[in-house]
Parts: sequence; C-alpha cells; structure tokens
Amino acid sequence: MERLIVDASMAIAWVHPGQATPESDLLLEGIGRGTSVIVPALWFAEVSNALLVLERRGRLTGEERAVALESLQSLGFEVDHEMSALAFTRLSRLATELSLSVYDAVYLELAQRLKLPIACKDGPLREAARSRGVAVVP
Repeated sequence: MERLIVDASMAIAWVHPGQATPESDLLLEGIGRGTSVIVPALWFAEVSNALLVLERRGRLTGEERAVALESLQSLGFEVDHEMSALAFTRLSRLATELSLSVYDAVYLELAQRLKLPIACKDGPLREAARSRGVAVVP
C-alpha cells in the first residue's frame, strides 16, 4: 500500500469541481483503492477554512460545504501531531530558508521526516519539495 502526504489544496480539489484536475481525481481513486494518506493536525482547520472562504465568496453553497466536509471526513486519514512541537524551531527555519509560509513548511517537514511523497497543487510548496528531494505527485 502506498503512503503519501496530502496538503489542503489537494483536498479542496477532491470536493470542489472548479479545483479538480484529472490528476487529483486519480489520486482520490487511489485512496479508494487503499493509498494511505497522512496529514498534519493543521490540515483539518486549513481545509475547513478554505471551504468556508469558498462559501463566503459564493463559489459553494452551505449545503455543498457540508457535503464536502462529510466526504473528506469519511476518508479516514492518519494524523501527525508533531507540528506543534516544531513550530518555533524546525518549521520556522524551513519556512525562512525556502520562502514558504509556516503552514506550507508543515507539509514539507512531514514529507521529509516520514520520507514520503507529497500531493499538492500549491506551486511554491511543490518547488520547495523538489528542491529538498521530496517526490511530488501528481
């Protein structure tokens, strides 16, 4: 079974048609076939907030947001809780070194620590991951 890190941008692509790509759809199908997804504890708040922003901007209805949250919750991710202990040290340094947000550094650090690929749509995070030898999918 394959394991990978998934950031919030990829999760939004799974539940918002305007963000979906053929690659994000294939990745979601892989999860249905047993790919194991690891997310940092931050992921849940970040995804929930992104969906709320989409609703406030009129790109999702309240009902669509509720369905999206339920759909994502049903996927059963493995949650990593290390980020809190690393926020003032490793994550801050990584964000500074690579000109990332600390939020994006959380995903990169997790991928590095667990030696797993990262699935994201965020350009700067994808570039930073590649620069550090982390495989990026799709």
